[in-house]
Amino acid sequence: MWQRIKEIYAYREMLKNLVSKELRARYKGSILGFFWTFFNPLLMLIVYSFVFSFVMRSGIKNYAMFLFVALLPWNYLSSSILQGAASLVQNASLIKKVYFPREVLPLSVVLANLINYLLSLLILMPALMLFKIRLTWALLAFPLVLLVETVLVASLTLLVSVGNVYFRDLEHITGVFMTAWFFLTPVVYSADTVPPNAKKFFSLNPAAHIIEAYRDIFYEGMWPDWKALLYVGLGCLILFWLSLLAFQRWQKDIAEEI
Repeated sequence: MWQRIKEIYAYREMLKNLVSKELRARYKGSILGFFWTFFNPLLMLIVYSFVFSFVMRSGIKNYAMFLFVALLPWNYLSSSILQGAASLVQNASLIKKVYFPREVLPLSVVLANLINYLLSLLILMPALMLFKIRLTWALLAFPLVLLVETVLVASLTLLVSVGNVYFRDLEHITGVFMTAWFFLTPVVYSADTVPPNAKKFFSLNPAAHIIEAYRDIFYEGMWPDWKALLYVGLGCLILFWLSLLAFQRWQKDIAEEI
């Protein structure tokens, strides 16, 4: 695994260029261009604030922010996996022309979405203060939670991207799976509302612990559950190792399959 990581690192300039290309292509031809990176989360916040303040009143205090702090990292996870699923197939011409670690392609999608998420914090942080949600020292835990999520996102994106080369229906199946996963993760609802008999099943969902950790940090102003985060982090590292092994085994025939 370390040898593979070293090879990916050796192609870091290519990875950087692919990330830049991904970000430029996302808003190519639009008038506002890269500013949509800021306007998208801002418009989401305005809509949620209006809907859940005047139309659908929720019993949760500041529900718009309760939802917003969870929805941003979920969008990072979901967008990376869905876009990364087709990353190898869409770059077939590049794969057939030159050699490079094929992992660079799905990882560039992950990093581009990571940058988008980090930029959305420029909307989230002022919004938290506007809604008078107290920011605490618990924010220092944010980099660790983000690292755990990024390892999970990178692992799943690698797996679905290489799997989609051999089984093209996987891209569509992934879309259905992400929809189901969304409702099994406490994004639009609180984890406290999960029935006791479903708690054990709920605890097996790594995204649930990650989203709850974000909500603890930004919304509750408290430190995350370190024990749960440790278990999820270790599980994600194992999954990342397995995803690299699987990718290395299946990538040999990618050029022919594409």
